[in-house]
Amino acid sequence: MFHIHAAADTKSKTLDMTSGPIGRLLLAFALPLLLGNLFQQLYNTVDSLVVGNFVGTEALAAVGSTTSIINTMVSFFNGVSIGAGVIISQYYGAHREDRLHEAIETTMAITFLCSVILTVVGFFLVPAMLRLMSTPDDVISAASIYLRIYFAGVSGLLVYNMGSGILRAVGDTRRPLMFLCFSSCLNIGLDLLFVLVFHLGIAGVGYATIISQFASAILILLLLTKSRDVYRFSWRDMYVDRHILRQILAVGLPTGLQQALTSFSNVFVQSYINSFGSSCMAGWSCYNKIDQFIMLPLRSVSQAATTFVSQNIGAKNISRAKKGTATAIAMAAGITFTGASILWIFAPYMVRIFNQEQMVIHYGVLFLRLCVFFMLFSCVNQVLAGSLRGIGNARVPMFIMLSSFVVFRQVYLFVATRIADTATVVGFGYPAGWIVSAFLMTGYYVFSGWEKKVEKQNP
Repeated sequence: MFHIHAAADTKSKTLDMTSGPIGRLLLAFALPLLLGNLFQQLYNTVDSLVVGNFVGTEALAAVGSTTSIINTMVSFFNGVSIGAGVIISQYYGAHREDRLHEAIETTMAITFLCSVILTVVGFFLVPAMLRLMSTPDDVISAASIYLRIYFAGVSGLLVYNMGSGILRAVGDTRRPLMFLCFSSCLNIGLDLLFVLVFHLGIAGVGYATIISQFASAILILLLLTKSRDVYRFSWRDMYVDRHILRQILAVGLPTGLQQALTSFSNVFVQSYINSFGSSCMAGWSCYNKIDQFIMLPLRSVSQAATTFVSQNIGAKNISRAKKGTATAIAMAAGITFTGASILWIFAPYMVRIFNQEQMVIHYGVLFLRLCVFFMLFSCVNQVLAGSLRGIGNARVPMFIMLSSFVVFRQVYLFVATRIADTATVVGFGYPAGWIVSAFLMTGYYVFSGWEKKVEKQNP
């Protein structure tokens, strides 16, 4: 049976993963999370679909070229949210509701502070970031408009992500999914309204995105403040507990730095792509949008593994945590292989959804078929990194991923493009980093003896 924590006066929707069938628990957690991630991915994908079909190739290239910048700014905060989720999960698994409450109040206080900082910093760094990426003149104006609107409303995204992270940490993935379904449908409707009816162009899809994100943030805040369960958030009790903040940052800072720097390194990959012109940029944008969908299942399984491992480490069951990790890798690999096979076969049709120009389709298919099967290496990377963060070890995944996705990938691109400066060579930069990371991550997980270190930690 699934074991549920329940408050005295309400039916709890949390999920205790410290006992019960591992595969079924991971699926019960990952499936709603997958659907939620799918709807969240629809935000930017719908933007690309609308501008690619109703505005033009340059607008599609502009939206695609902003992805790395957005991810760089937001990824650092997401890393902090992962740290918060790990600490909340461990207190939840240990049944320490007093510390759980303090962790939630501290987490939300950090969220509101980071929202202000990221809005201001992101808004004013837009021109410099676009110049750093060597964004072409025919794209830079539209990209600037979209990015500045996006960062003006980024607080909605941060509040929703952190709030849903709190719910995931205690095993509730269903209600965040419901909110995302609503906000994604709202985003689609507003995209079409602002572009087709009001003719706002790329600015319209930006406005649609931030309005939808604010809607999901309001819904998650209402849920957290009105709930009577163990995860209830109280505005009156909100403060920063220094001990819990240090715990969160011990996991969150390395994770955030790794994710932010990895995303920042993709800015340089984008600059290589930009040298081939707007058609290649648009094809790369199509690839990235489609690629994100096949990455969603393995990221969802990885997040499930993080919560599973965190709760079981809190319950001092290392053996069960390891079994959960192995099960998660097998699940992620099976799903990814199936998805990659479908994408490889139907690649031309998938790219045509975004744009009908022949050269855009050519580049999009090239990048898709080059990379999709190598995502199997990412299954190992994502799940093992998630599991290590679940035990509280975020530094090793940070160093491994930075050395693979930043250092090695940039060295590869610098050297390889001087031997053969082609789109294929640049596109292979992603798989090359995945392969190196998979071998390093596996070596550490198998041979480092991390289990003994966890056993020696204070109860």
